[in-house]
Amino acid sequence: MSSLDQNQHLHPSCRDKTTVSSDSSGTRELAKQPLQGLKLASHAVLEKAQQRGRLKCSKCGGSRMFFCYTCCSLVGVSLQEIPLIKLPVKIDIIKHPNETDGKSTAIHAKILAPSDVTIYTYPCIPEYDKDKVVLVFPGPGAVSVQDMMQCLHDRTDSRSRDFDKPCIKRLKCEEVQGSTHTAENPELGTPDEAKGLESRAFPLQRVVFIDSTWNQTNKISTDERLQDLLQVELKMRKTCFWRHQKGKPDTYLATIEAIYYFLKDFHEHCLAQEYNGEYDNLLFFYSYLHSVVNKAKISAGKC
Repeated sequence: MSSLDQNQHLHPSCRDKTTVSSDSSGTRELAKQPLQGLKLASHAVLEKAQQRGRLKCSKCGGSRMFFCYTCCSLVGVSLQEIPLIKLPVKIDIIKHPNETDGKSTAIHAKILAPSDVTIYTYPCIPEYDKDKVVLVFPGPGAVSVQDMMQCLHDRTDSRSRDFDKPCIKRLKCEEVQGSTHTAENPELGTPDEAKGLESRAFPLQRVVFIDSTWNQTNKISTDERLQDLLQVELKMRKTCFWRHQKGKPDTYLATIEAIYYFLKDFHEHCLAQEYNGEYDNLLFFYSYLHSVVNKAKISAGKC
């Protein structure tokens, strides 16, 4: 799953536990300063925008801070002032129609990586090629990011053996689809570098995330259009989202956290490259809002 309950209460001890050491004093210090060590663009533009307060969205007229979650547009901040990120794979987010737009972190991904992220509102789900698309969602059959590529290759090999002779027309159709998706992918570095990354990322072309409260995920995750997709689970990641869902484990990530951690693991284990903060700015808004919420909790004596 990729989003927490949007009606949660503030988490009393929010932290990025993936960086916590066994030392108790270090643990307490990191608990006070989560999301440290990220390579982020300056938050000065957000600080200034916050001082100005909410402004009306030029498209819908809604009162917004930083961006309009309805129109997917910036408010009080210019495009030149925020980081824009190119991703190594396309991201689709399937949003539950009852998900509260203003409390969802999915919009962060769309604004920061606009050419690589698409948001659909359920029941709108594209038709996916099960051999080239994965669903990030926990479950008994889910695999890790490390094992994901081998599983996809095994699916492709099995399909090629099963349909080698009778499916000439179908294979031609897949070749056309594959060329279309390749054309959509952004260039990463030089042409040779991009080609190298493509070969390592093959056959993965798209990653699907569900944006919903955990109590509403079942309807989307069990939709027959997603049933044949390989499920991937981020088993070792912990959330530091400030809206904690009562009774749910801290491995239930906010949507933007799930996207970020998936891409980080994908970069290291699938592209076989050392991670140097390439996707840290996906947490540009999230980390700032986290600090604002944390400061408010401290001021209120709740932390």
